[in-house]
Amino acid sequence: MGWVQSFVVVSFVFVLLFPVGKAETEDVIEALVEFMNKLVPGGMQNIPNWGWNISSDPCLSNWHGVTCDTSNKTVKSIVLEQLNLSGTVDFESVCKETNLLLLSLKYNNLSGSLPQEISNCKQLKLLYLNGNKFSGSLPDSLHDLTNLVRIDISNNELSGNLPDMSRNTGLSTFLAQNNRFTGPLPNFNYRLLEDFDVSNNDLNGQIPDDTGKFGARSFAGNPRLCGKVLPNACPVGKKKKKHSHDFLIYSGYAVLALIVLVLVVILFLKKKAKHEDNEFSSDSYTKKGFKSTKDSSFSSESKTGHTRSEFSITSAENGGVSASLVVLLSPVEAVNGMRFEDLLRAPAELIGRGKHGSLYKVLPSGGVPLVVKRIKDWEISRVEFKKRMQRVNQVKHPKVLPLVAYYCSKQEKLLVYEFQQNGSQNGQIFDWGSRLNIASNMAEALAFMHKELKDDGIAHGNIKSSNILLTKDMDSCVSEYGLMVVDNGSQNSKAFNVDVYGFGVVLLELVTGKAVQSNGVNLAKWVNSVVKEEWTGEVFDKALVVEGANEERMVALLQIALKCINDSPGMDQVATMIASLKEEEERSMASSGP
Repeated sequence: MGWVQSFVVVSFVFVLLFPVGKAETEDVIEALVEFMNKLVPGGMQNIPNWGWNISSDPCLSNWHGVTCDTSNKTVKSIVLEQLNLSGTVDFESVCKETNLLLLSLKYNNLSGSLPQEISNCKQLKLLYLNGNKFSGSLPDSLHDLTNLVRIDISNNELSGNLPDMSRNTGLSTFLAQNNRFTGPLPNFNYRLLEDFDVSNNDLNGQIPDDTGKFGARSFAGNPRLCGKVLPNACPVGKKKKKHSHDFLIYSGYAVLALIVLVLVVILFLKKKAKHEDNEFSSDSYTKKGFKSTKDSSFSSESKTGHTRSEFSITSAENGGVSASLVVLLSPVEAVNGMRFEDLLRAPAELIGRGKHGSLYKVLPSGGVPLVVKRIKDWEISRVEFKKRMQRVNQVKHPKVLPLVAYYCSKQEKLLVYEFQQNGSQNGQIFDWGSRLNIASNMAEALAFMHKELKDDGIAHGNIKSSNILLTKDMDSCVSEYGLMVVDNGSQNSKAFNVDVYGFGVVLLELVTGKAVQSNGVNLAKWVNSVVKEEWTGEVFDKALVVEGANEERMVALLQIALKCINDSPGMDQVATMIASLKEEEERSMASSGP
């Protein structure tokens, strides 16, 4: 039995020297457990395989939301989303995991401030804290996260100044919209960023001239911001002179003279306008604008010859009742102060004609191009139309193209949008990451709109790739939301199911690279038949295969598309599935990084 005793002794010594059962060190595990305790998980701890306790290992025991490296030795990502966590974030504890690359706590009820210790996560690349109740100022130490690639702190209650992120040369995404930030914009490497949004805060001062590809939408909702891309022009700085008093006096005279001149011009133009007809037709177009052979019911004057107010025109349909071009809040400077007559006179170009109407590109005098959508054959009263447009306008999502203005009379229904110079997704070529990003953005936007407008019964009604537009910074957004009642006339749950089906067809286009025919029926049938025959590999766009896109995630997106087409799940469920897929892609990117 001597060999048995020797084996036991050797085994005991081996265990002492090389302990098994724990990949992470004890101090890191204790720190992570402390981090979780302060998140106040509540009933989450009863979830099977929850983990997050001292007696287990985050890697070997597969703690909930934790992903480790390929050797299962160290934690690389922590993703705890939509778990109704309601505590605070102990960055001092979680950052003891020095190899952490991804931390996502979005869409919980977390509160408190973000401490200076956040900079202890030196390797952190992806930080998602959006959709919580964080408050207070951002720590200055945030700029010490030099490996940071993406940060999303949007939809919180954060305040104070934004930190200077110019040192973070690898930063590609900075999202801080819908908070309470104040002060001037700090330095950003705008031309290196892919996504940037600080809208709906209380920032002030001048936007740098060099904002790269980001326009008014990224800065909107900050009334005290000014700059080239915003309607608010920055005041010209006054030069110091010896005789500043005299200078101000003479400047006053000049301003008065200018005002008198402007008044004279306005009176002249009004007098001239009395002799002009501004006519609008659904079938006739010239380079001078839209024209009509119908009764001059769109004139800026009533039959009595009196000039109407700025936004009003006379409608012949109700015995001279005034109808208006309703201009909604918009960052588009060209629309501020626009009259219906201005829209009629502006040069226009027919850029599309479809089943539900025509699309015109219009160039107002302000120089910012707009798109006018003329809807035909929509039997809806003026009151209902106005109510519908106002309700859609109340529900805002950054990935849904906002309505700039609308007009409704018995003969005409017009919608005005900001022109998107990069056109639609339809027919364009994207890499796998961009396709997945488009899918995620659109799913999130539609899920939000469906949730907010469910009780109103307002679905999109016409989801297709040509209604997914690309902004000037190549960011995707849904256009024409709520403009169409589906063909069966239903605006209940069936209408929302039609949206889900249409979105599924768009996903098929993204994974196959093929165009839709006959409203997607042919493409959907072809994909279903190929998958049924277990030739799934034949479905994917060859460009994605050559690119080396992850086949497992391509198959997953394909399955989501087929689920949309065959089962009609809710868009919230679809958005969650695609968001999870996108997170997998991002974790893969993070783990493959240096």
